[in-house]
Amino acid sequence: MSSLPFRTTPAKEDPPPEFLCPITLDLMRDPVAAPTGITYDRAAITSWLLSGGQRACPVTHAELRAGDLVPNHTLRRLIQDWCDANDRSCGGVGLVPATPEEAAVAELESATRAGDAERCAAAARWVRRQARMAERNRGRLASAGAGRALAAAFASFADAAAGAAAASDALDAVLAALALVVPMDEEAVAAVGSSSASVARLVAVAANGGLLSRLQAVVVIGEIISLSCHRHGAGAVVDLSANTDAIVQVLVKTIKDAICPQATRACLLAAHHLACAGESAAARLAAAGLVPVLVELLIDADRSTAEKALAALDAALVSSDGRARARADALAVPVLVKKMFCVSDAATELVLSALLRICKKCPEDDMDGTAAAGRRLAIIEALQVGALQKVLLLLQAGCSEETKEKATELLRVIVRYQGRVECVDTMDFRGLKRGTTILTT
Repeated sequence: MSSLPFRTTPAKEDPPPEFLCPITLDLMRDPVAAPTGITYDRAAITSWLLSGGQRACPVTHAELRAGDLVPNHTLRRLIQDWCDANDRSCGGVGLVPATPEEAAVAELESATRAGDAERCAAAARWVRRQARMAERNRGRLASAGAGRALAAAFASFADAAAGAAAASDALDAVLAALALVVPMDEEAVAAVGSSSASVARLVAVAANGGLLSRLQAVVVIGEIISLSCHRHGAGAVVDLSANTDAIVQVLVKTIKDAICPQATRACLLAAHHLACAGESAAARLAAAGLVPVLVELLIDADRSTAEKALAALDAALVSSDGRARARADALAVPVLVKKMFCVSDAATELVLSALLRICKKCPEDDMDGTAAAGRRLAIIEALQVGALQKVLLLLQAGCSEETKEKATELLRVIVRYQGRVECVDTMDFRGLKRGTTILTT
C-alpha cells in the first residue's frame, strides 16, 4: 500500500498547568502573586476585583485587594523560557512587562539570547542611568532581576569580546551597570562567576582599565568572592581556581595603588573572605605581598578602612608565610600595637588576634629555626612599644570572654621576655633597634 500523500503536523505542546491563569485558563502574560499564594494574570484578577466590587481571592475566598498584588518575576521568566523553547508567544503578543525596570530586564535577556551586543549595551546603559538617579531605582531594578540579567549578559559576551569590538563595548556597559546593582544574589554570582572567561575579563579590567572601570571590576570581583566563599548555593557552582592567582595579584595591586577609598575597601573585604576560605588562599595572598601593603595602609587609615585592613591581615596570618612576612616587616608589630584603643573595640580585638598569631609558637613555623628567631624578635619589639601595658589595660577595662582568653594567652607569651628589654613610648619608634622608617603621628 502506498503511503498517504500528506503528513500530520505534530500538535503543539500544551503549557504546564501552573503557567495558566486560574480565572481564564489561558497562558499568563503578566503573572502577579496574591498574598494567598495564588498567581493570576494581572488583567484577569484586576477585572475580577473591579467587577461588582469583589474583594476576595477567587480560589481561596480570602480577602484580596488590587494593591496586594505583586509581580511574580520567577514565574514570568519560566513562562518566557517555555514560550521561547516551544515557539509560542503568549497569546500572540508576548509577556507584558509590568514596569520599565522589568521591560529593561526583558530587553537585556532577549538581546543576550540573540547575541545582539548593541541592544544589550543600550539596555545596560539605561539600567545604569536609572540606578545612578536614586536608591529606590536600584531597589526596583534588583526586584526586577537586573543583577541576574546583567551577570548572564556579561558571561555570555565575555567569550566573544577578544575578537569583537561590539561585544567589548557591551561588556563595558554591562559591567558599569552591574557594579551599581550590588549586592548580587546567588543566581547572579553563579552566572558571572561560573564562567572562567568572564572572571578573567574582570581581572584584566581591574588590573589595566581606567580608574572607574577598575573600581567597577573589583566591586564585582568582591561580590563573587564573598558569595562563593560563604554561601554554599553559589560556592557549589563557582570555581575560581583557574583565576585565583590573578585575582590575588589584582587585589593586592589595587590596595597598594589606592585608586579610591571604595575600591580599597572592596578589595580589603575580598582579601579577607578569600583568606578565610583556607590556609592555601591565605598563603597566596601573603606571597603576593599583602602583609606589608596592609601594614603601610594602617598607618593613616580611617576607621572603616583600618577595621577591614586588620580583618584581612589577621586572616592572612593564618598561614605560616603570612606570619613570617609579618615578623620580617619592621613596621608590623609597632603599627599593630599603636592601633590598640585608637580605632574601635572591634579593631582592638583584631589587633590582639594578629599579635597573638605573630608572637605565638606554631609547630609549622619552626621547620628551619628562622621562624623561632623572628618570633622572639617580634615579642621583644612588642614589649619595646608597650604591648604589655596595653594588654593589661585591656584586661582591666573589661572585654568579651573570647578576647579575654586571647589577651591572657598573649600575656603569657610576652611576659617571659619582660626583663630583657627597655620599654619605649609607642608614639616614638626611634628607640627600636631594627632599621625602619620612623612613623609620624
